Formats: sequence, structure tokens, C-alpha cells
Amino acid sequence: MTGGHDSRTSEHEHEHVFLGHNHERNERRTWLVIALTTVMMIVEITAGTLYGSMALVADGWHMSTHAAAMLIAALAYLFARKNARNPRFAFGTGKVGDLAAFGSAIILALVALLIGWESVVRLANPVAISFQQAIIVAVIGLVVNLASAWLLHDNHDHGHSHSHGHGGHDHHHDHSHSHHQSGKDQNLRAAYLHVLADALTSVLAIVALIAGSLYGWIWLDPLMGIVGALVIAKWSWGLMRDTGATMLDYRGHSDPLEMKIREVIAAEGDRITDLHVWQLGPGHHAAIVALVTEDRREPAVYRDRLIEAAGLSHVTVEVNSLTTA
Repeated sequence: MTGGHDSRTSEHEHEHVFLGHNHERNERRTWLVIALTTVMMIVEITAGTLYGSMALVADGWHMSTHAAAMLIAALAYLFARKNARNPRFAFGTGKVGDLAAFGSAIILALVALLIGWESVVRLANPVAISFQQAIIVAVIGLVVNLASAWLLHDNHDHGHSHSHGHGGHDHHHDHSHSHHQSGKDQNLRAAYLHVLADALTSVLAIVALIAGSLYGWIWLDPLMGIVGALVIAKWSWGLMRDTGATMLDYRGHSDPLEMKIREVIAAEGDRITDLHVWQLGPGHHAAIVALVTEDRREPAVYRDRLIEAAGLSHVTVEVNSLTTA
């Protein structure tokens, strides 16, 4: 066919929407956590100002930085959803959450650095602590953060499916979208780690303050701060490593999904000559598979096998006969 409109084209068109199944739910919950945190921030700053409590005022402003970090996640959800069908994004906006999570990981690292620095300064230069007031603030902060953590608790995602394909003579190609494997929403994980980090500092603070009020160990409060900073720094590095790998399409050695694809293709004696596997979004993976075969099976045969066994969301298969490979 040379020119004109092919009426069959519409049958093979499809969307590249690779958002997590719970994308909108996670977005709503993130906004809810922001609202909860903002209300608590206003209450603490107002109460601290009215009653002359610097501990309340300080924790209120700390809550504002916490809300700002949550805002990164919420705006990422909003942008990804609004642009999910924007054709300028070659493989959709499923990775926007990973980009936001990477940014949140950097903020989390800065928080750990600031907490660690302030704790070292306090350890070297102890200051008087109003134990009763500080314990009340820490307990209130812990309750708010536990409620936020419950709202942001992650679940496994499940996907949708649609497919299309086409073939040629010597080289056959087939593209498909299918039900995918469960996967983590790194954007939600980043938001969750922020509230978990805040909850951790509250727990450590409560332990240190109670011990300090009973035994006069004022050095325990900054020491717990250093412990908390180290734990938060570890969480930050883990989040930065995982999201960075996703954005760079890095796959580790002996990747289970890649091994499964090779196993499926080799089951009938066929051989893969080129394989690329990468993540498209939470729970969504794509693969480009080039193979050689003696039996000249149709690409749809391999597509169906990969859909069933590997759960890929986007598949491109190139089939070459052994004589022309």
C-alpha cells in the first residue's frame, strides 16, 4: 500500500498510560496528609505564640517543611495524571513519581544532615530543656505522623491490559500491552519515608526526654538525634539508589524479569539475540526482544507467552528465521 488511509490503523492504536492502579487513591491520601500536617502546623505555631512556648513554635515550623516535602509527591501525582495521555511523553508519565521521589530523597538527606549537625552542636554545648513541655510536643507530633503513615501505607498495584500487533515477511514485529506484575509506587514510598522519619525522631525524642527528666541525662537527647539522623540518611540513600536506577533504566545482574523472558523464549529452542527490559511506571515493565527461530512462529505466539509468564505491559518482538539472522 503506497499512500492513503489504512482503515485498520485504529484497531492497532493504543495508549501509553503506565500509572499505578492506585494512583488516584494515593494522590488523594497525599493531599489529605498535607492538610492534616498543615492544620497541625497552624495549631502548634498559634498555641506556641499565645502561650510563649518556643518548643511548640519550633515544631510547628518543622511541620511546615514536612508539608512542603509532601507537596512534591502530591504535585507529581497531579502532573502525571494530567499528562498521562500526552503524546510528547514517549512511554507515558509513569516515571514522574520516581523523579519526585529522587528529589524527596535528596531533601530527606538534607534533613538527616541538619538533624545530625544540630545534635552534635547540642552535644558539645548542652542547653536547658523544658522536659514536660517538650514531651507533650513530641507525643502530639508522633500521633500526627502515625496517622499520616497509616494513610500512606503502600499496597501492591494491579494493572490493565490492551494490545496490538503487526507482522512482516522476513522480520516480524509485535507490540503489546498487558496485565502487569505488582510494583512499588516510589513516590508514595518517598512520602511515607518522610512521615516515618518524623515519627522516628518523635519516638527517639520521647525516650530521651523521659530519661532526661528522670535521671537528668540531657546528653541523651542530642545523642538520640544523631542516631535518628543516621537511620534517616540510610533510608534516603536506599530511596535515592532505587529511584535513580529506575530513571536510568538500570537492571541488576541476574534480574528475575530478564531471566524469566529468556526462559520463556528458550523453552521451545529459540534464541534471543537482543533484549532490553526497563520499567515504565509502578508495576509496569517493557521489553524489546529480538530472537532467531527455525520454526518461523508468528510474533503473536511469543507475545502471548511473555504476557502470560512475564506480565509485561509493553512488548516489542522481532522474529528472524535462522537462515536470515
